[in-house]
Amino acid sequence: MRRWLTGRTSVQVHTWIKKSYQTRSISSLTLKDMSSALRTMAYDVVVSNPIRAPRVDPGQSARPDHHLDDAATRFKNPWASFQFPPAVQFAKAIFHSPSVPKNIAELIPVIKPTWGVDLNPNEVKATWLGHACYLVELPTPKGATRGPRIIFDPVFSERCSPFQRVGPARYTPTPCKLDEIPAIDAIVISHNHYDHTDSSTISFLYKRYSPHVFMPLGNKPYLLSLQIPESHAHVRDWWEETLVSISLPSSAPAKSTNQDPDVTKESNPSGMTSSSSSSGDEPVNSKAESVQTSFKLTFTPGQHVANRGPFDRWKSLWGSWVVEQVHTEDKSEGGLIQPKKVYFAGDTGYRSLLEGQDIDLAPTCPAFKEIGEKFGSFDLALIPIGYVQLWIGVTLIDHMHVHPSESVRIFQDVNAKKALAMHWGTWVLTTEPVMEPPELLKEEAKKIGIPEGDFDICGLGETRSF
Repeated sequence: MRRWLTGRTSVQVHTWIKKSYQTRSISSLTLKDMSSALRTMAYDVVVSNPIRAPRVDPGQSARPDHHLDDAATRFKNPWASFQFPPAVQFAKAIFHSPSVPKNIAELIPVIKPTWGVDLNPNEVKATWLGHACYLVELPTPKGATRGPRIIFDPVFSERCSPFQRVGPARYTPTPCKLDEIPAIDAIVISHNHYDHTDSSTISFLYKRYSPHVFMPLGNKPYLLSLQIPESHAHVRDWWEETLVSISLPSSAPAKSTNQDPDVTKESNPSGMTSSSSSSGDEPVNSKAESVQTSFKLTFTPGQHVANRGPFDRWKSLWGSWVVEQVHTEDKSEGGLIQPKKVYFAGDTGYRSLLEGQDIDLAPTCPAFKEIGEKFGSFDLALIPIGYVQLWIGVTLIDHMHVHPSESVRIFQDVNAKKALAMHWGTWVLTTEPVMEPPELLKEEAKKIGIPEGDFDICGLGETRSF
């Protein structure tokens, strides 16, 4: 059984994180100066029906391997890499929650997001908002005010729990208020666990911006219960692909109107009316020419489970997402450019390792290599690094989460060019020391030859571009 080093000092991790965004902080711009551009909503967002049915291996029945029934209402992990450990392992883990360092605010510093407004508009921008939540902005099309924006697994509640009076509470704050999130076009969710799906956050963002919401199969009743209409509530199966077409405001001056010059009011095609003044914080829609762009969104496999309560496990799906920019115009040279691709791993395991088993003989989940083969490579991958240490001093590989030694292998399997870590630093949900995952990530990346900085840690509220 392989044993992992534990009890590391947090000083190295803190220095690494702090250094990472001392070099990226903005000193010449303020959020007030940027607020209008950040709040500018798309004029229209059109979502296609699923373009492709789930994959079925030749010779197999019409039912996909991950479906437990023909009605697509129950699901499973179809690989040997998924095994439930004995219940005693979980019982032991419950009584070994790690303590949070008293100086956690120094170890994981928080900055106010600037959303990368000073970064290259031709690149993908990713802002970490805690745990598995990233706001991703695709490159800005020529003539547009911004690129398409997608927020993954947004959870802004204090506790990731069915109840806000009990359950795991944050030990780091959100880097911004919920109403400070820029205008978004899509909410994309990996599965329905409470640390990834938060009803109050989804409801607030929908009421504010009317984004389209994408979740795995089995979650349509949940979305409708949040008063999200059918037109904006989308559920997908593994390997189903969706084209999302967006009309973005032009960066050209708005057309003149007879309205008060300090106030703009425009009805959005989604039915939402947006008002703003030069000093307000409400969404902005002004009369300007539109710029058309689109991206493809594909729901891909992951090794996990999903449920909101004690009796609905296996009744909704889980997985990862691929975003592919559909954009071929070179802004500078007039030629063709390679569209950007982003992989969001959600919450996943890589293999299962029980007590006494040889780690080198444990089967690994084949889905990640399949994703890498299908999509070629990714400009950015967002990969979890938080794991479960089920016996103190001995790490048993968790069937639903990844140890950093596995995170780096997912990086390789999906052919990522760059990656940022997630699923750590927010709630005590696992049993490893809270500052251990980023330090282990650095060590494991070095072991298998990933260049320093290619799979990185970013600070809370920090934006990176790729």
